[in-house]
Amino acid sequence: MTVLDEIRRLEPELRAEEDLSAEQRALTGRAFTHMRETGLMRGLQPKRWGGAELTLREHLTSVYELGRIAPSAGWVAGVMGSHPWQLALFPEETQAEIWESDPDWNASSSYAPTGRIEPVDGGYRVHGRWSFSSGCDHAQGVILGGFAGKVEVAPGVEVPNYGSALLYRDQYAIDDTWHVRGSRGTGSKDIVVADAFIPERRFLSSPLYEYNPDRPAPGMETNPSALYKVPWAVMFNLVLVAPMLGLARRVLDDWTADTRVRKANWGGTYADDPLMQMHLAEAEWVHDAAVMKMYDAIDTITEAAEAGEFLDKRRRARLRWNVTRGCQETGFAINRLMRVASGRTVFVDHPLHRLYQDVIAELGHAFLVSDGVGQYYGAALLDSSAPEVML
Repeated sequence: MTVLDEIRRLEPELRAEEDLSAEQRALTGRAFTHMRETGLMRGLQPKRWGGAELTLREHLTSVYELGRIAPSAGWVAGVMGSHPWQLALFPEETQAEIWESDPDWNASSSYAPTGRIEPVDGGYRVHGRWSFSSGCDHAQGVILGGFAGKVEVAPGVEVPNYGSALLYRDQYAIDDTWHVRGSRGTGSKDIVVADAFIPERRFLSSPLYEYNPDRPAPGMETNPSALYKVPWAVMFNLVLVAPMLGLARRVLDDWTADTRVRKANWGGTYADDPLMQMHLAEAEWVHDAAVMKMYDAIDTITEAAEAGEFLDKRRRARLRWNVTRGCQETGFAINRLMRVASGRTVFVDHPLHRLYQDVIAELGHAFLVSDGVGQYYGAALLDSSAPEVML
């Protein structure tokens, strides 16, 4: 059976665990075990380290489906499920450290540079606080984003060295700050690092490798598949888009089921109301268009990687604009549906209440805000100055 088949087979169990995860504000151990046993959490891991090395389309289709079934599990699978892909870009010695004895080793993450990563002899010192580390209770380590001084990307050209620092579980504490209404089951708590040292091999520079086609990431030498050559920022955007659009599919399905039998005040049902019919048709169109944009981006970066083609910033901006705008418009469409839903959706036990809170929470992620990438893309088309955006 495929990963997708396994997720669908486990749908009743995953739905039940989603409710329990929301209650305890973190994925249950059973939910995470199900996710691991389907093969999804190792979907993007190199085969030589025990992974499936799925195509990006196949992997994110499975993430989308899990997002429909169990939104918190889908979100964690999108985020943490992408980390084996990034870990495969680290030097071979780092890959061996984490996977040689435990193929299920994985990390949570927090990429916003809110802490400090300071270059020192032989490596880096890390300290500070990072937030929103989804699934951290089930991780053996964490990937933290930050600026580590400057790096020369071309002769005489230095830029801030933003990158990813890999820490092991005994190097940080988890602070349970996750007291929220939406995405409760993701357990996206804070990571606190008092003072930790990491060797050079556990820091991966984004500007050094991401924007230089002549300088591949260290891990590409031993993981030459085109999968590991897709651009990181577009890739990381897509792993958030897939569970969010899966969640949207769930909202549309549940809203439709509720409205189909909802009694109208004047008699009959709202299923016969032309305005309700049009609201739903428009929401379905927006969702379907967003899904098509998602698959277009997946296929575009995959085909470019397979052809050895380097996608410049303008094309990356277009892809990120398309997928983030698709999520944004889907959120607006769901808002319109909720406006005409039953007033009973205000009650916390209504089936649509928590799902709507999940939508609001997921769309709050910085990588699902379309403004910056849209402005960059528009400016690039006009040959004008553009804002600094991670692309």
